[in-house]
Amino acid sequence: MNIEAELKNQSTRRDAEKIARYVSVSRQRMAELMDIFFNGSFRMNQKASWPMNIVADRHPEMVKPYLKQMVDNLDNDVHDAVRRNTIRMLQFIDIPGELLGKVADKCFRFLGSNDQPIAVKVFSMTVLYNICLREPGLANELKLLIEDQIDTGSAGFKSRGKKILTKLEILEEKEQNELT
Repeated sequence: MNIEAELKNQSTRRDAEKIARYVSVSRQRMAELMDIFFNGSFRMNQKASWPMNIVADRHPEMVKPYLKQMVDNLDNDVHDAVRRNTIRMLQFIDIPGELLGKVADKCFRFLGSNDQPIAVKVFSMTVLYNICLREPGLANELKLLIEDQIDTGSAGFKSRGKKILTKLEILEEKEQNELT
């Protein structure tokens, strides 16, 4: 399979699944997909992000070698789909300790921004909650950001925000119980 040619013709979930299946059996194929994800045209970056995300869901070990570069890539002028799929993937990945600060910083910026699509904000919320499980000191900042936007947020933002706020309350109660 010519991955780049397949990506150019990709338009459905089925197409993305086909590419993901092909890529997920070989580190070399994954490297080819990730090269397009990072270095292809704006449109090809976008198209590569979908099968990359499918591979990450099913075989998270395949994206681990690219995590730092993916996190750094969020600072670039990337297509919304690239940002959305990268942040979505980070919800389900055990983020290495050396990247926690960078990921938290980026997700706090995305969550606090009025310019980010709702999906990026919602996925950032979940990534930040997962980080709070390891770094509880960030929970109050996350709580304040969600509370600040929940009344004016979209239905998706409100739904995820309420769930995360409930989880943060439970986390806070657990932390207080451990102190007593």
